[in-house]
Amino acid sequence: MTAATSTIPLRAALYLRVSTARQAEHDVSIPDQKRQGEAYCASRGYQLVETYVEPGASATNDRRPEFQRMIEAGTSKPAPFDVVVVHSFSRFFRDAFDMEFYVRKLAKNGVKLLSITQEIGDDPVHQMMRQIMALFDEYQSKENAKHVMRALKENARQGFWNGSLPPIGYRVVAAEHRGAKVKKKLEIDPLHAETVRLIYRLALHGDGAKGQMGVKNIVSYLNRNRIFTREGGRWGIGQVHRILTRRTYMGEHEFNKRSKSKELKPVSEIVVVLVPPIIDRETFDTVQKLLKARHPTVTPSAVISGPTLLTGLIHCAKCGGAMTIRTGKGGRYRYYACSMKARQGPTACEGITVPMDKLDDLVASHLEERLLQPDRLETILATVLDRRQERSDRQREHIAELNRRAAESEARLKRLYDAIEAGVADLDDPALKDRIDGLKAIRDQAKADAERAQAMLQNSGSKAVTPQMLSKFAHAARQRIRLEGGGYRRDHLRALAQRVEVDEGEVRIMGSKSRLLQTLIARGGANAVPTEGLKWRGSFKSAAAALVKSDIEVPPIWKWT
Repeated sequence: MTAATSTIPLRAALYLRVSTARQAEHDVSIPDQKRQGEAYCASRGYQLVETYVEPGASATNDRRPEFQRMIEAGTSKPAPFDVVVVHSFSRFFRDAFDMEFYVRKLAKNGVKLLSITQEIGDDPVHQMMRQIMALFDEYQSKENAKHVMRALKENARQGFWNGSLPPIGYRVVAAEHRGAKVKKKLEIDPLHAETVRLIYRLALHGDGAKGQMGVKNIVSYLNRNRIFTREGGRWGIGQVHRILTRRTYMGEHEFNKRSKSKELKPVSEIVVVLVPPIIDRETFDTVQKLLKARHPTVTPSAVISGPTLLTGLIHCAKCGGAMTIRTGKGGRYRYYACSMKARQGPTACEGITVPMDKLDDLVASHLEERLLQPDRLETILATVLDRRQERSDRQREHIAELNRRAAESEARLKRLYDAIEAGVADLDDPALKDRIDGLKAIRDQAKADAERAQAMLQNSGSKAVTPQMLSKFAHAARQRIRLEGGGYRRDHLRALAQRVEVDEGEVRIMGSKSRLLQTLIARGGANAVPTEGLKWRGSFKSAAAALVKSDIEVPPIWKWT
């Protein structure tokens, strides 16, 4: 007698990716990859359980939200799928080393990577073939990047714009046609160029009440007088500083100045594109001398990662210095200790030493019990949500002002046309033609900016925070902050808090409400894992039990402000 047996189908996840946002917008490759992937799974009897879509992301690195979400799922226990299906290995990665790393990471959890167009087996020969294909994909990607950059640099040498959003004060216009291609250049945007000139005037001469103004004072002046950014938002220090230091405004736009990692490239790699100047060279040079004389302190944001929960976050409250890992009893015990005392001795700082495992647990427990509750999140984020509403109101005011300027320009044009028809004005007068062209430019730009601001306002309005979202986020974060072996728990912690200070008798946990809200709305409340370091802005604090220099535990005292 033969017993009937049933075969459980393999569960599959599709990963679909295109390299550029333009491909994603024009729906070039994603639908085709999806159709072939679904057909591949159906022909082999796989059960398709999840589809991850990455529109417009490079495969040369792993800074891809959907990719990270797929890897997180594929390495969890138990994994929700057995195989990951891609159109080709280049869709998964174009870096041979990183590809092999993630392939093995998935394989350790029993998840296999399959390619629709490059089917290979599991034996050593086929593994070598996959590695060779990965090396070729990496080579091809670098060659393509080299040729694209060469074409972009040549385009810039000819004085044309290579795309992307132009600096505020400029707009992109068609310059000439070469076959089907439209070559574009920058021209001065009459609507926003005056704001740029105002910023330089404030830096040099002040506003009448004050003399020369620094970046912070200029920001305050613009926001106080309700002079909005191009998008209708409030000005920030970084935006104003970039305007005051950007050579584009004196007529020299620098293309290919920085690498993808934001590092400055050699001067020989930079192409200077001549553009219409908004301010003269003497004004620009004078402002640079003023900025240099003020010695501004610039702290670049850093992505902090480490093998422990609080690495990069924890600081000694006595001296403000970072705390580092120290071990005892041959490595059996691990502590957070003040680095200032370790480097310079007790004269620099008395120092604080805290058992690592106990402090990690204390911080995680406090966040779980006091922060990651829907009611508490709603209370903490109330002021941020109020500011979002205020920003929406400002954007509506900005849109109304743009529409008013467009209508005013239209009315002035009508009066000029009436004067021409009545014979009062001469159409052949060059000054009259320039005036008409200027009014048309202001009208068209105001309408375009109003439409863009309206679209942004509608988009932001679709991300309202609901009680269900708060509950979902709180539940997911409480689960994931406790993952064994590290995993993404450090990233989750950095979404909730960006600084931990240890003092005698208390531990203060600090974080940014705005970054917390940003993480909350990233994925509708769940799976919100930030991909880069977060800046501290001090918004909420807590006090915790002291764990200083010994295993003695003090009952926790919680203080929230």
